[in-house]
Formats: sequence, C-alpha cells, structure tokens
Amino acid sequence: MFGLILISVFGYALVMGVVILKAYMDFSDSKYQKASNHTFWETFTNKGINGEYKVYRKLEKLKLSKLLLTNIYIPKKDGTTTEIDLLMITKFGFFVVESKNYSGWIFGNEKQRYWTQTFPNKKKYKFFNPIWQNKGHISALKEALDITDDSLLQSLIVFSDECKLKKISVNTANVHVFNRSQLGQVIKRELQNTKPVFTSEDIKAYFVLLKPYIKVGTQTKELHIQKIKEKLS
Repeated sequence: MFGLILISVFGYALVMGVVILKAYMDFSDSKYQKASNHTFWETFTNKGINGEYKVYRKLEKLKLSKLLLTNIYIPKKDGTTTEIDLLMITKFGFFVVESKNYSGWIFGNEKQRYWTQTFPNKKKYKFFNPIWQNKGHISALKEALDITDDSLLQSLIVFSDECKLKKISVNTANVHVFNRSQLGQVIKRELQNTKPVFTSEDIKAYFVLLKPYIKVGTQTKELHIQKIKEKLS
C-alpha cells in the first residue's frame, strides 16, 4: 500500500515537474518578464498575472508589426492613476486590453454597472463592468497622448478560456468581449478592412511617451490599489 502511494506521489511530482519546465521554457522565450518585471514564479502562481501573461504571449506571437506594454499606470486629472493591463501599439491603432482570468459563467450588459460571475454551486459574485473599466483606461490614455479620434483605439475585454460568457450584450463599436482563445481571430477580423494610420516611427514615439508609466514605484502601486478599494467600498 505504501509503495503504491509512493509511486503515485512520484508520478504526480514528475508530471508537475514537466508542466513547470514547459511553462518555464515558454516564459524564457517571451519578453514578458522584461516588459512587466514579474518573475517566472510570480507569473506562474498569481492567477491575475498569469492571465495577463497568457494574453501577452498570444499578442507577442501575432505576425504583426507592433510594440507591447503591460501594467501601465497612467495619471488622471484628479491625481490618481488608472492601470492598463496590456497595450498593443500597431500601424492600425491601439489595442487596449483588460484581462479577466475568471472561471464560472459570466453575465453582463454593457449598460450595467456590475456584471455577475456564477458557479455550479449557485454562488454568485459581482464585479465592476469591465467595459466601463477599460473605457476609463482609454480616456486616460487619450489624454496622455493627446488623441481625440476614438477610431484609433480598440477596447478588448479578454476573459479566460476557463469561463463561459453568457448573455453578454455589447453594442458600441470598437468594444469586444471574448475568451482568450479568440484573441487572434478578433484582431484579424478588425484589421481586415482597416488601413494603416501610423508609421513605424509613430509606433516607436508613442512607446517612448508611455514608457515612463510602466515599472512604477511601490508607492504609486499601493496608492492605486488603495483608491480602487475606496471606490468599491
């Protein structure tokens, strides 16, 4: 009996070792650590960070001229900051990504302040409308870059593949809500009938302008989290 348990434990440890090694090799091939300053262990164990990494990795693999930024703390007029999870700058404009690494069933309407996450055990949780959340990010981004043309920005709300999107209602142009596995398909569809609006130099210039807002100090991050908690309380 003890021998069987030992074999089972060894087998599980071996499988986990292979999974971790594969994940580490993929992580090493990515520029995510340099972009975000998150270590492999942080990325592998933190659900939210892991979700962002998986989106970043998919964007990174797109055969498209682009520059990527992650965790951008953009200052707002009231002195606080708003955090963009991921931003892809291309010749066709900006793709502003809000990553939601959720499970369960997701219900939401573009006009509702809160959406609902439901589990098989009937438990339900409310969370702030991610479309509104990303709208705030985009507003701050436009202000920071002095952009007035809304057509230059696409709002992408990317949910984990571990959840099912149920009765999601979206009517606004340039706003997209979908599962992570659909990311490439959504972007490809949006680019089909879109003409380039930026040059390679424009992309680099916007990247340089936004670079000071990434890898910010601990004080800025803590103040940002505090303000979010105050807003939700």
